[in-house]
Amino acid sequence: MTSEERIKHVYFLWLCELIDGNRFSNVRSYWMLLNRLHDIEFTWFVPHDDNRASDGIQLRRRYSLVMDDMSLQDCLQGPCSVFEMMVALAIRCEETIMDDERIGNRTGQWFWSMIHSLGLTPMTDQDFDRQQVDTIVARFLNRDYEPDGSGGLFTISDCKYDMRKVEIWCQLSWYLGSIM
Repeated sequence: MTSEERIKHVYFLWLCELIDGNRFSNVRSYWMLLNRLHDIEFTWFVPHDDNRASDGIQLRRRYSLVMDDMSLQDCLQGPCSVFEMMVALAIRCEETIMDDERIGNRTGQWFWSMIHSLGLTPMTDQDFDRQQVDTIVARFLNRDYEPDGSGGLFTISDCKYDMRKVEIWCQLSWYLGSIM
C-alpha cells in the first residue's frame, strides 16, 4: 500500500468512526456498503445541494486538523463522495440543529436513519449486492424516489411537499420537524 493509499484508508476509517461504523460489528458489518458509498461521487442538480458537497469536502480539512497535519489534504483531493456528503450532513444535523449534551452525540443515528430511508439497511457484508447499491444510489442522486422522500435520505409520512424538488437541507429540516 502506498503512502497516499494509506492516508486515504485511514481517512475512510476516521469517517466510519464519526458515524459509529462499528456499532453493528458483533451482529453485522457494513464495510462493503460504506466503501461503495465512498467510491461514488456525490452529484446534484437541485440548487444549493452544492453546499452538501462543500460540507463533505470540508471533512478533509477537519480530518487534517484533528491529525495535526494539514498536508493530508493534498492526498484527499477529488470530488465529494456520497459517503462524505452523508457523514457531513449527519454531523451538521447534530452540531448545528440537534446538539443536546444531555442526550449525547447522535451523529451515527442521523447517518443510519438516512441509510434506512435510502433502503440500504439490508446491504450487510453478508448480503451485499453492488449492482443493487448502485441502483439505489443512482435513484437517490437522480431524485427518482417517492415524493414523501422514501428512497431518498429522509422519509416523511404524509408529507405535504414533493421532497424530490427541494434541496437536501430543507428535506433534513422538514424531517426533523416531523419527528419532534
